[in-house]
Amino acid sequence: MDSNLIVLLPVAAVWTAAGVVADGLPRLDRARVLRRRTGWLSGLTLTGLALTAAVLVAGLESTGRTPIDRAASALLLAAAPALLVAACTVRRIRRLRAGAGAFAAAPDTPAPHGLRATSAHPLIGLPLQVTALAVLPAVISAAGVDLLAGPAVTGPAITVGALGVTVIGIRHALRHNRLAERAMPPAVAVSPRAAGPLHV
Repeated sequence: MDSNLIVLLPVAAVWTAAGVVADGLPRLDRARVLRRRTGWLSGLTLTGLALTAAVLVAGLESTGRTPIDRAASALLLAAAPALLVAACTVRRIRRLRAGAGAFAAAPDTPAPHGLRATSAHPLIGLPLQVTALAVLPAVISAAGVDLLAGPAVTGPAITVGALGVTVIGIRHALRHNRLAERAMPPAVAVSPRAAGPLHV
C-alpha cells in the first residue's frame, strides 16, 4: 500500500461517513434521534475539516515529494467544497442540533416537518457529499490508477463527476422543497361572504 494512500484513506472515510449520515437525516421522524445523529454529523464534519486542513498544511510545510506532500497535492480538489462546509454547513448543523434539542425532552416526540426540511437543506448534505466525491480521485490515484492518463480518460471522468454533483444537488433540492411544503400551515378557507365588502 502506498504511503500517501495511508494518509488519504482516513480523510476519505470520514467525509464519506459524514455524507451518509447527512443523507439520512431527513428520514428521521423522532426529535431525539435527529439530535443524536446531528451530533454524530457535527463530530464527523469537524474531524473531516481537521484532517483535511492538517494534510494540506503539512504538505505546504514539507519539501520535496514526500508522501504527505503527494497527499496534500491530491487533496487540492477537495479544498473548495471543504471551505464551503466550513463556511455554511457547520453553522447549519449547529442550529439544526439546537432546534432538535428543543423537542427532544421525550423519547417519542415527533420531529416537526420544519426541522426535517432544515435537515434536508442542500447546504447541509450537498457540500459534504461533494467533498467526499472530491477526495475519491485522490484515493484512486494513490491506489495506483492514473486518472490523468490521457484525454480519453480525463474527459469522461470530469463529465461523470459533474453529472454526479448535479444529480445530488437536484435530489437535495427536491427533497428539501417537499418537506418545506409539509411544514407550511394549511391554507385557511375564506367564504365569499366574508371576503366581500362590508356594508354599513
